[in-house]
This record gives sequence, C-alpha cells and structure tokens, in this order.
Amino acid sequence: MMDPGALYTVEQDVWDSLTGTRPVLVHLLEGYIDAGQVARQLSEHLLESLDAELLATFDHDQLHDYRSRRPQMVFDTNTWTSLTDYRLALHKVTDASGRPFLLLSGPEPDTQWNRACAALLQIADGLDVSQLVTAQGVPMGVPHTRPVLVTGHATDPELVTDNPVWIDRVVVPGSFASMLEYRSGQAGRLACGFVAHVPHYLAPGTYAPGALAVLERIRAATGLDLPPGELATLALQTLSQLEGEVDSDGELGPLVQALEQQYDEVQSTGRPSVPSADEIGAAVEQFLAQQEGDDPEGSRGTHQ
Repeated sequence: MMDPGALYTVEQDVWDSLTGTRPVLVHLLEGYIDAGQVARQLSEHLLESLDAELLATFDHDQLHDYRSRRPQMVFDTNTWTSLTDYRLALHKVTDASGRPFLLLSGPEPDTQWNRACAALLQIADGLDVSQLVTAQGVPMGVPHTRPVLVTGHATDPELVTDNPVWIDRVVVPGSFASMLEYRSGQAGRLACGFVAHVPHYLAPGTYAPGALAVLERIRAATGLDLPPGELATLALQTLSQLEGEVDSDGELGPLVQALEQQYDEVQSTGRPSVPSADEIGAAVEQFLAQQEGDDPEGSRGTHQ
C-alpha cells in the first residue's frame, strides 16, 4: 500500500488547536445509498449552522472516477462559465457549547478504499479521536405519518440495544463509510452509525424528518451540542406539505394507509413484517439505479 499520509494535506495551526480535545469524527459522504439525502442535509446543516475551519484536504484526484461521476459544467453561448468540482475535506467544527469535533464531507471515494481508510485512521490516531460516527438514509416500506425509525450499528454491539425489529440480517453492497467503521473496529476504535428509515415513495428527494432523526441520535451518542435549528423547521414544513398531498393524491393515500397498518402491527407485536433479505437487496439496487438515471429535484420525493 502506498503511504496513506500522502493522500491528505493538513492545516497545521488548526491541527495544533485540537491537541488534547479527543474530538469525535463525524463522516457524512455522498455517493452511496442515502435515501432522502439524509447525510447531505446533515452535513450541510452542520457546516452552515456552526463555526467550521478547514483541517485537511484530500487529494481527490487519486480517489475519484470522473467518468463515473462527472462534474457539472455550464456552457453559455460560446464559452464554459463554471465548473462544480468535487472536494473531499475534513473540517474542525465547533458545537454550540464550544466543543470541537471533526466533520468529513464530500463524495465517497471511488478507488483506494483501504488506503483512504488507513489515512483517516492515521488522522484519528494523531488527534486521539474518541469515536467515529456516520449516518445515512435507506428506503423502507414505512409511512411518513409515523415517527422515523432509526437503525443503529456499532463496532461494540452492546452499545446498540434498541433497534426497531424492521431488519434482521441482510447482505447489501458495501460502502466506504461501512468499511471505515469495520476497519475502525479492527483497530480497536469505537465507531457507530445511524440509518434513518425513509419512506420509499420519498426516497429520491430530500426528507428532512430523516435527517433530524439521525441528528438526535448523534447528539445522544456523542454528547455534542448540535441544535436542530433550520432542520427542525424544514421537517415540520415537509410533513405539513405531505399532509396536503395525501389528501389530494388518490394513489398516495391508500399506500400510506397500508404502510401505517403494517408499521403499527410491527410496533405492537414486536415481530418483523417486512420483505425478505433478497427483496430488500433488490429494492436497494433499484434505488441506486434510480439515483443514476433520475433527477431527484423532479421527483415527488423532493420536500424542503
């Protein structure tokens, strides 16, 4: 393996300011399954609502497949006017109580996963990171009219005791975030994550209630003071807008009612009433295909 340390460049003064703080490292990457754009919303919320300083920049040219995920460019009349490039960066963020933590955001690496994991664990060792935390959304057969279910996972299974009985054992395509959690466990580091169950009929758009649900779980797991702020407002607006759509859509109403009945049955009996592992895997693959072929902003699931 090539030197992991050559993958990133550190802002030394910001690095030095973290000495002795044992920060939490939150990693919220784009590019894998993220129904409702839960990770993206949460990352943007944290960077926009809290003080942030650039700590490290990754050489993403070594990690990105530009032919798989092409940057957006604007052509106007006779010239290229803009380029939206990719950036994988680690920020020092200060919570509302003055406690620093780290936030890794940007596109999921396409290549060199083991080396990129080693680089992040090298940073974790150098700054004595206390734990690593991630979050995402997955499309599930749940209604938006019920509380958002969240499945937790951790390198120490004893820390996760309150998962909903919605998923037991399933084989799905791996993600960089999952590999980083797994490698962290192998290295003896505490790592955990939270998955919001996003109504499958809203999965392609933005679903603020899902992002708000995992934010609350991250706050509880880390002790970080992360005010919900605008995210809570967006969640309320989303649910209000959906209420009107259910009343006016002849197809959506019956679907939501059926999902409510299933949800309530599972919650009352404690017995899962969900598709098989193969069916869940197929649903995940279908969602990924939709993400590649559809424009999320044009779908019913976009609610902000």
